[in-house]
Amino acid sequence: MGTDNQNVEYAGFWVRTGATLIDWGLLLMLTVPLLVSIYGWEYFQSSEFKLVEGAGDFLISWVFPAMATMVFWITKQATPGKMTFSLRVVDASHGCPPSPSQFVGRYFGYLLSILPLCLGFVWVAFDRKKQSWHDKLAGTVVVRSVRRGPEPVRFDHG
Repeated sequence: MGTDNQNVEYAGFWVRTGATLIDWGLLLMLTVPLLVSIYGWEYFQSSEFKLVEGAGDFLISWVFPAMATMVFWITKQATPGKMTFSLRVVDASHGCPPSPSQFVGRYFGYLLSILPLCLGFVWVAFDRKKQSWHDKLAGTVVVRSVRRGPEPVRFDHG
């Protein structure tokens, strides 16, 4: 079942940025205590850059975020940040929930969006359908309900 086009609009740059900040905040609240318990505060104070400190770091910093994101996308079509603003990821052609393979492509497309100074994310501000590069790669769009309140306001004219 697709999305009713009359009741949704493309989610723009600022609302998606807000959703991302919420997701990052939640992720940091979960991962930082785990990383500190394993590696101590030195993990964050080292002047030497390492992509991965060890097996625990790989699981906490790379595997856990990927798995959590996939679970939220597949079950809710949104991460907690997107849910906060009533945003959903849908198939760009039909408005239906994307396939798991689209979600995997979308997640790995983040790397392409990040690499050139995050230009792939900024692209949302200029794109007609508000698609980032990872959305274009996966064939998805992010939408939100036009009517976001619990019910429309009605006034008595009497």
